[in-house]
Amino acid sequence: MSPTVEPSPGAFAPEYPIRTERLILRPITPDDAEAMHAYKSDPESVRYVPYGPLEQADIERRIATTWSNTRFDNEGDAVSLAVEERETGALVGDVVLFWRSEKARAGEVGYIFDPRAGGRGYATEAVQALLALGFDGLGLHRIAARIDDRNTASARVVERLGFRREARLIDSEWFKGEWATLLVYALLEDEWRGLDGGKG
Repeated sequence: MSPTVEPSPGAFAPEYPIRTERLILRPITPDDAEAMHAYKSDPESVRYVPYGPLEQADIERRIATTWSNTRFDNEGDAVSLAVEERETGALVGDVVLFWRSEKARAGEVGYIFDPRAGGRGYATEAVQALLALGFDGLGLHRIAARIDDRNTASARVVERLGFRREARLIDSEWFKGEWATLLVYALLEDEWRGLDGGKG
């Protein structure tokens, strides 16, 4: 009997836009800079993300460089997408899918939303679309989310999607001038396929 060979992720170019019930996920464009500035310049909104409040010029520079990638070619690639309401066309946030390891078929999700769009389940809906992108499109085995222990709203997003909390790393990162406790969540492909989000 020959051993089972797991498929390995390869180059993958998603088809855009990605539509959910209420949202559209699409590549970020220079036209998004002003709307992004509304929440990315707010210290409270960016409290738990790797960067501090951004000036519009910083956002424009990132759109032209870091956030311009739209496909996965190599391990280490990340695709950032704008999230807009289907009904109004308003930008409500942005999400990112990282391809962390080709051999381990591992990825990671991240997300930030305009607080004015909070309480509507948009983050959950958008991250659910990222899971399909990672598992069905890129062929990942495991998708993780790393969340600051104080960011309870973000933790609720992944918990609603079926992620398991695997670790609580106390004072594990020096983050924005203080020690931060990190929660590690993860979801396996088989687990996702057993959930409503993985059917269809």
